[in-house]
Amino acid sequence: MATGSSSSTSDTRPASKAAGSATDGSGISTYKGQETALRAGRLGTAGLLLSVLAATGPLMVVAGVMPTTYGVMGVVGQPLLFLILGVVLGLFSFGYAEMSRHVHNAGAFYAYISRGLGGTAGAGASLVALVAYSVLQAGLYGLLGFEVSGLLNTYFDVEVAWWIPALVTVAVVAVLAWLKIDLNARVLGVLLLIEVALVVIFDIAAIADPAKEGLSLHAFNPDTLTGAGVATSLCFCIAAFTGFEQAPVYAEETDRPQVVVARVMFFAVGFVAIFFAISSWALTVAAGPSGIVPAAQEQSAGLLFGLTESRLGGTFTDVLHVLFVTGMFAAILSFHNVVARYAFAMGREGLLPATFGRTNTSTGAPGTGSLLQTVISVVIVVAFAVTDDGEFGDPTAPVLHLFTWGGNIGALGVILLMATASVAVIVFFVRRGAARAQAWRITASALAAVGLLVIAGYTVKDFDVLVGAGPGSALSWVLPGIILLAAVIGVVYGAILRSTKPEAHARIGLGNEAFQLEKAANTPGE
Repeated sequence: MATGSSSSTSDTRPASKAAGSATDGSGISTYKGQETALRAGRLGTAGLLLSVLAATGPLMVVAGVMPTTYGVMGVVGQPLLFLILGVVLGLFSFGYAEMSRHVHNAGAFYAYISRGLGGTAGAGASLVALVAYSVLQAGLYGLLGFEVSGLLNTYFDVEVAWWIPALVTVAVVAVLAWLKIDLNARVLGVLLLIEVALVVIFDIAAIADPAKEGLSLHAFNPDTLTGAGVATSLCFCIAAFTGFEQAPVYAEETDRPQVVVARVMFFAVGFVAIFFAISSWALTVAAGPSGIVPAAQEQSAGLLFGLTESRLGGTFTDVLHVLFVTGMFAAILSFHNVVARYAFAMGREGLLPATFGRTNTSTGAPGTGSLLQTVISVVIVVAFAVTDDGEFGDPTAPVLHLFTWGGNIGALGVILLMATASVAVIVFFVRRGAARAQAWRITASALAAVGLLVIAGYTVKDFDVLVGAGPGSALSWVLPGIILLAAVIGVVYGAILRSTKPEAHARIGLGNEAFQLEKAANTPGE
């Protein structure tokens, strides 16, 4: 930990020890009892890393995001974009990771923003995070339902509406989310490792059997990053990174969070940037730099599977289709766990009813928060099923509407949260007189904030392209307006708390530290 920035937030001991309360030895991190505590020490470095990387959905990005970006934007230099974004998000991580050494709170984004910019801003960020991650997860149900429906029709000649497998998945995720987080991490880890292995096999096959242009490095040429589509391509590509920033959400459940969380974040950013850069380059090698855009426009999400079948055969491609679905399932479960923990943190601090600030006494999972996310998912899936079947009558509607809309709304929310958190990091250390000691992290955070705000600006500007809406469509402002509305409602509620319940407002972002301070104030002789 850097000098000049020590505070009460750096005490990482469980409250049961730091505040002197007796517990049953289960690592409870608040003196108020098991039902209001996440279980400490459940995740190590490997478990946290696998949980975080699962949310990025490697196979989903390679099979879905990359072909779409090539086909819609026509930018060959996608591999270079991933490296550029890796640098931007690496700069973001320097300050964000350092903040994780001082603040251990399941409400990560809003807790950090609260510590830097105040409780009112934190309240706004909390609702943005809840909405952004909820719609991200709900969007994935649309894509998963569409893919499972297609697989059943192709291999078993059974026609099933997309929303049926989507709702079945909601139920399975709800059950898993009630179990111990370390068990969830093992499930996510197995699925992640398998899909990464399959992508690596494709990369090797593409390099071993390139198109007529050979092992061309043209995709890394800066000259490929010209034209109107580059900025919008950045919006597509940064969505592929979504998930790495979730590491601090699990800080209360990790072993040595002041070390593990930062370590996982840096590794995740580096891995994602390099892995996606290589995989997107492998696509250009397999199709040829001059052929990748036409091939993506023609085959869309079928591009990867077509290139795989010609090199690795039909059986491998069939397995890839199945793992494409399981990879989406892993990402959905990861996002569900994150939303449940945000709801838990908000309930604990009075931003949601107190019942959300309780956990399952046997597993330590935030059960009420998990139930909230399950209900939200069911409502969204059912609403889109009724609307799409009745109004649009389009079999691709769960992809074109639910997945595309949810993914881009959520990505915009996360980008804005990262930009705001970068500013909060700067204010946090400056206010504590640590500006000199943290100068290079403050500089990195400032550069990241500028870069992220530029990307957010282009995301809003080109939202009609991102969601496939026509020029002048109301969707271009209604959909991003959902994030703005969440922020406004959250800020207004925070301001109301500040004037009516100042003690509750003061607890925003403090997490378990608020309980420690409360106990110290109420215990004679302390």
